[in-house]
Amino acid sequence: MKALILVGGLGTRLRPLTLSLPKPLVDFANKPMILHQIEALKAVGVDEVVLTVNYQAEVMLNFLKDVEEKLEIKITCSRETEPVGTAGPLALARDKLVDGSGETFFVLNSDVISEYSFREMIDFHEAHGGEASIMVTKVRLSDLISSYVITYE
Repeated sequence: MKALILVGGLGTRLRPLTLSLPKPLVDFANKPMILHQIEALKAVGVDEVVLTVNYQAEVMLNFLKDVEEKLEIKITCSRETEPVGTAGPLALARDKLVDGSGETFFVLNSDVISEYSFREMIDFHEAHGGEASIMVTKVRLSDLISSYVITYE
């Protein structure tokens, strides 16, 4: 099984930490955010991770060489030559994800940290037979930071 992790953002809200380090490599609970994700994916049978890289791509790739060997998981990259939003990287990496087999794959944002229930998500997706399944969470309106919400109805 494969997974795509979107890692092209600039990490502006985490500056100054991200001036010298891509956001997915910023430590959370004593290890880089992206490492939490790769380990969780590996635990449910993902054997290849495709990263969509842009900002500080070389720093990211150098770090992940060691991760690839240590975790025995294939890590490949799809490079964005310019920022193409959220769906753009998915289109750019299509050939690395879709091989005609119809195999399920994950798509993650690199900066989302939670208690992953990837196994439950796979089971849900397979049980319902849809084209795609999206994991969401309920958030109280009062918990949202107003400067990040433009309109909410």
